[in-house]
Amino acid sequence: MIHNPQTTIHAARVGNIEVLQELIRLKADLNASDEKGYTPLIIACYNHQYPAAKLLIEHGAKVNLQDHGGNTALMGAAFKGYLGIVALLISNGADLDLQHGNGGTALMFAAMFGRNEVLSLLLQNGANKEILDSRGLSVMDLAAQQGNEAAIKLLKTSYR
Repeated sequence: MIHNPQTTIHAARVGNIEVLQELIRLKADLNASDEKGYTPLIIACYNHQYPAAKLLIEHGAKVNLQDHGGNTALMGAAFKGYLGIVALLISNGADLDLQHGNGGTALMFAAMFGRNEVLSLLLQNGANKEILDSRGLSVMDLAAQQGNEAAIKLLKTSYR
């Protein structure tokens, strides 16, 4: 029962470091997913559990795994605007340009939801602003749809 992915995912969701450390000691699979494809790292990042995310990564959690919708830990953190977690994921090799099922990227999430500090960090680290989603829309188009003038300015002044 201790190796049930739900146990690890729950500990990650609530940031229970002690339980995560015990699961790591017992060699729990840190990349196991639930019925939606959520991994402990995806859940920790989405729920703003920086210490849990850091611990999971340090012990082998893969940063680029995608849930069944194609979402990654980076996309979740960008959507929520968790700058510190985005920086942690980037520094541990997160693929900035992965696309989910509808073609969206972390950069697109940041632009659509006004997470402009995250948008700036992603651009500084080389996120591709030319990628189009499944509707043929770019991050610039999505920022414009949302009236996100700050994002438009950032996108126009970034080099890539």
